[in-house]
Amino acid sequence: MTRPIAVLRPEPGNAATVARIGAAGRSALALPLFEIRPLGWTPPDPAGFDALVLTSANAVRYAGPGLARLAALPVLAVGEATARAARDAGLTVRAVGDGDAAALAELAMTQGISRALHLAGADHRDLPSTVVARTLAVYASVPRDADLSALTGAIALVHSPAAAERLAMLVDAQGLDRAGIAVAAISAAAAAACGGGWAALAVAARPREDALLAAALVLDD
Repeated sequence: MTRPIAVLRPEPGNAATVARIGAAGRSALALPLFEIRPLGWTPPDPAGFDALVLTSANAVRYAGPGLARLAALPVLAVGEATARAARDAGLTVRAVGDGDAAALAELAMTQGISRALHLAGADHRDLPSTVVARTLAVYASVPRDADLSALTGAIALVHSPAAAERLAMLVDAQGLDRAGIAVAAISAAAAAACGGGWAALAVAARPREDALLAAALVLDD
């Protein structure tokens, strides 16, 4: 059975993932559950920090003109997509990681980073204080309504715990049967946030989109 793969992440990432699925010869559904909006923020004096930590490309996309004041800080990016967005914005990427907070702390240690500024979303995970001296929210993920009836018989890609919670809430609120929907989650935390009762639940081997898509394809085997 070949199921369509539903992409729940917000734009512009949604379109990129849909295109990636299409390039692999699979049918994709665009069902974004959130909308990204910039937040007002004031960039601090970069002299107080030894690096810029970016855990999402959205922090680069939505930081606005304030990001230019921090351009002298080297970047520690989580994920190649985030690193690419940082480079495209004229920032210098010193290192790229793809693991959890503990792995990020280890990577920062190897780079001699201990007073980083973390630009993040309003709904973010705190990073170790041994790495990050301050966190500033520069964007927010705002929930949006979506008719999820097309998910029946499909595989839902879950890119975050917040998306998992939103998926579960909307599926139940719309009276859909979880047993008719398979889920591929980007991490164990995202999988746990989904709850139970799904047709199948797979977890990516690494918190990266290529691994997430690989996990989704396993559900059709």
